[in-house]
Amino acid sequence: MLQKLGFAPGFNKQVTETGAEGQWFDGDNVRFRYGSPEKIGGWDQLGADKLTGAARAIHNWDDNVGIKYSAIGTNRILYVFSEGSYYDIHPIEKTVSGATFTSTSGSNIVTVTVSTSVPLDDDDIVMFENVSGLSGSTFTNATFEGQKFMVTSVPNNTTFTLTMATTEAGTALSGAGSADALYYYSVGPAKQQSGFGWGTGLFGGVVNGAATTTLATALTNTTGTTVVLTSSVGFPAAGTIQIGTEFITYTANNTGTGTLTGGARGANGSTAATHSAGAAVTNVTNYNGWGQASSSTQFTLNPGLWVLDNYGTKLIALIYNRECFEWDASAPNAVANRATIITGAPTASRHVLVSTPDRHLVFFGTETTIGDPNTQDDMFIRFSDQEDINNYTITANNTAGSQRLAAGSKIMSAVKGRDAIYIWTDTSLFLMQFVGSPFTFAFAQAGTNCGLIGKNAAVEVDGSAYWMSENGFFNYDGQLRSMPCLVEDFVYDSLNSVPRDLINAGVNNLFGEINWFYCSANALTVDRVVTYNYLDSTTQRPIWTTGTLNRSAWEDSAVYDKPHATLYDPNDNASYDVTGNVDGSSIYYQHETGTDQENAGGVITAITANILSGDFDITQKRSNTGQAVGTPDIRGDGEYIMRIMRFIPDFIDQTGDTQISFTTRNYPNSTPTTTNFTATTSTTFKSTRLRARSIALKVSNTGTGQDWKIGTFRLDIAPGGMR
Repeated sequence: MLQKLGFAPGFNKQVTETGAEGQWFDGDNVRFRYGSPEKIGGWDQLGADKLTGAARAIHNWDDNVGIKYSAIGTNRILYVFSEGSYYDIHPIEKTVSGATFTSTSGSNIVTVTVSTSVPLDDDDIVMFENVSGLSGSTFTNATFEGQKFMVTSVPNNTTFTLTMATTEAGTALSGAGSADALYYYSVGPAKQQSGFGWGTGLFGGVVNGAATTTLATALTNTTGTTVVLTSSVGFPAAGTIQIGTEFITYTANNTGTGTLTGGARGANGSTAATHSAGAAVTNVTNYNGWGQASSSTQFTLNPGLWVLDNYGTKLIALIYNRECFEWDASAPNAVANRATIITGAPTASRHVLVSTPDRHLVFFGTETTIGDPNTQDDMFIRFSDQEDINNYTITANNTAGSQRLAAGSKIMSAVKGRDAIYIWTDTSLFLMQFVGSPFTFAFAQAGTNCGLIGKNAAVEVDGSAYWMSENGFFNYDGQLRSMPCLVEDFVYDSLNSVPRDLINAGVNNLFGEINWFYCSANALTVDRVVTYNYLDSTTQRPIWTTGTLNRSAWEDSAVYDKPHATLYDPNDNASYDVTGNVDGSSIYYQHETGTDQENAGGVITAITANILSGDFDITQKRSNTGQAVGTPDIRGDGEYIMRIMRFIPDFIDQTGDTQISFTTRNYPNSTPTTTNFTATTSTTFKSTRLRARSIALKVSNTGTGQDWKIGTFRLDIAPGGMR
């Protein structure tokens, strides 16, 4: 007899495959729409370039004449995207004149010397202008003029080194030339670091993202100091490597041959040892010994983050725990301008937003004394005078003011809502509402034990706030609720809780979805997503899915008609605008376009999507005398072996081929057997001839141009005995 297959929408991963009978159990790159599963939409690259570093924030707005802008803040550079092109609007912290250049024949390292002591860190960005006096060398005035470089190393406060794209093949430079060095404001690392102080150095120390390779030639404990690596690209010109428990210093790095020379074996108190070819090698140049202070002047636990908003046509851009900047899209030739610091505003804050409709600039976790970062209070809030983002002085004639929250140890984030600003600390939820003179804003605690897991893990939709906490998902719409989640254990059991500030939430209002992108266990960059469908969910059946879509930032459709997002690749340093980049790159995407994904360079590949049901089995009703009665029920108890003779597919708007798989087993712990079929747009049925006690259905695709939405599948099914 033919029987219809029906499964409840959403995944249920709180049970086993056997326990998920009548439900979907797992999948990837799928969503539920009107209760039916379908493959997610594709995405196109916006602009042809890759951005330097890890994109951590996106904000879209338009100017007075309707020109659309997207601000994208990476951990290195603040960009604006408009009308198909990217523009660097990153603020300049310091300009130092009289920089000179030194190169070495056969080396791609250039040393820059400046007369003024200005602290820099490895991987900071420096740009050069007004370059003159370079001749005879491979590196000319044009090599540096208007070009950005990532700092390779900082021997002291008046010298730093750069890694060039080519080696010196001409006359070596020796303190030659003259240039202005423009120091970019430092944002922070691409990855969230773990640990300060005791254990940060060689004693149990770990440098996340440190360059690694293998030995090309074996070493003995008596071998000299020449070390040949499989590749030394990404290792500094001089430094320290670790092989096993031994530390080896070197003074020269030939990246062409992978050879390190001029150092010492058994450095930092270690002992020279024997190492076989293929042994793991790690760059530990920036490790510190026992009792040694960090050599970095800006060492931080937090990743480099931005907070973005707009005040009319002005972009408001805060570097997390640092200064706040503005950039006016309506200014003449605006894309040629850089963001500048907001005069009078706090200089160290955790978050910022523009309140609406009253238009105050509000800082969270900010200074009690403006201009003194040492007074930054993680629970302190300060807001400007109405319609004046430069005035924070509290008087009887303005609406500037401040407030300190009590519940929690630090403000995590804030999100604008329909009737209030939602403020999360690490333990609680507060509401901030505009009430006018004399108090300007009223503050009320709305919940406890519901703090935010990471600063970008909350969103607001249609008057309701949704967020991810340390111990579950929450919703507030006038009443605080813990959200039932049928994939909760899967998410939290696989969650890497260290890089929690990389968790980012994003709304896709086209399909009524909220995505939380997060790092799975042992991952230091975002690699998974959990999605809640707020339109179709009910209290009795919340609709959740999980997947491998990795996005470092997300912006919903509003200014643009499609959502925008960024993909960060820590292993691809081919950004378009920075020489010597070792911090990876980001691609800017527009989502919900077509069926496939566009990769860097316009390469189109398939989005592989799949969905897997829980196991289902049959039962047979019996009369008092034991005779079979009626049609076998596929919502059974597994008493009988099933015989499945035919499968009748049913798709809505199927494009291309779709793969249908049946996984059969006789017991939950039995080794499963998978049988695959291909359903074309003209397939009427498939003869299956399967036999098992329980069966699971899987629908998937692997090729480009393939799309599917599941209708009502049917099976020709009958009992086949008890064994």
